Amino acid sequence: MYILYHFPYSQHARRVVSLMVEANLEYELRHVDMGKGEHRSTEYLSVNPNHQVPTLIDGDIKIHESNAILRYLCVKHGLDAWYPKELPVRAKVEQWLDWNQCRLSPTVVDIVLNSVFLGSAGDKAAVERGLSRMPELWSILDAGLAGTQFLAGSRPTIADLSLASSVFQLTFASITPTARNTVDWFQRVSGLEGFRKSLPSQ
Repeated sequence: MYILYHFPYSQHARRVVSLMVEANLEYELRHVDMGKGEHRSTEYLSVNPNHQVPTLIDGDIKIHESNAILRYLCVKHGLDAWYPKELPVRAKVEQWLDWNQCRLSPTVVDIVLNSVFLGSAGDKAAVERGLSRMPELWSILDAGLAGTQFLAGSRPTIADLSLASSVFQLTFASITPTARNTVDWFQRVSGLEGFRKSLPSQ
């Protein structure tokens, strides 16, 4: 059974839960309360020196980064529908995983961490920076979804799970997509059992 160090308000942790539910993989969640600073405790730093979640434990194997965990699980369990082997499709999956991590995710953190989770201690300049970047990012995403149900074709992949977790994170700051392609895509991903079960309880 996998052990996943997890915090429900972490989009990175939720995307891993989404895949494990969709793939019917057995796992145990170990809660790391980031709101109380448990991710910086001596105990957790011995698990993940980056003081972040998620961390996946598979026997003697320890993996920190969420997209790396998604890839690992897909390769280990032959989840080719979620991580297709066909090179053109795989390339799209990889592109969107990296785009999410390098472009969208830092912007989401700027906005949500500083305007919601840090409250009055948040960096207002970071919020403004993030908000100023969102129109371009929404435009890129919507154009990428033109004429396709999911990011890499007619079926959802780990790219959809990864990116949709970031889009959901924006809802904590009352930000939702408005462009038609993105709205329709997000509704499709939101209908997946794994995505629904990954969400924090309200």
